[in-house]
Amino acid sequence: MDNLTKEQRHKNMQNIRNKDTKIEIKLRKALWKKGYHYRKNFADLPGRPDIALTKYKIAVFCDSEFFHGKDWEVLKPRILKGDNSSYWVKKISRNMERDDEVNKKLLFLGWTVIRFWGRDILKNTDECIKVIEEAIQDIRFPDDWDEKE
Repeated sequence: MDNLTKEQRHKNMQNIRNKDTKIEIKLRKALWKKGYHYRKNFADLPGRPDIALTKYKIAVFCDSEFFHGKDWEVLKPRILKGDNSSYWVKKISRNMERDDEVNKKLLFLGWTVIRFWGRDILKNTDECIKVIEEAIQDIRFPDDWDEKE
C-alpha cells in the first residue's frame, strides 16, 4: 500500500484521534452556527454518538472511510495486498458490525441515526446540515400528523 517503515506507521497510527476529529469539528461548528444545541461524544447512548441532538433524539456519527469500511468491496482487496492484512480486515469488519449493532440499538430506543462519511462532511458540509435539518423537520412535523384540536 505504501512504503512507510514500521516506526513511521506506528507514529501515524498514534496520531489518529477517536474524538474531536477535523470532520466532527467542522460539522459541529456548522450546526452551532445554525443555532442547534447538541452533546458531543454522548456517553449515555450506545455507540457514544459524535453529536447527539437530544431535543430531537438524533444521533450523528462522523465516520472515516477507512476505519468504517466505505466501499468495502473495493477497500478489502487493497488491504489484503498490504502489510498486516488479517488484522485490518478483522478490525474494519468488526467496526462495520459494531456500527450496525449500534444503529439497531439506537433505533430501538427511538433515536434517529445519521451517519456521514468524512469526505462528505469536508466537501459538502451544507448538504450534511440539510440532511440533519430534514430529520428534525420529520420529527417535528411527521407526515401522519393531524391537527386534532
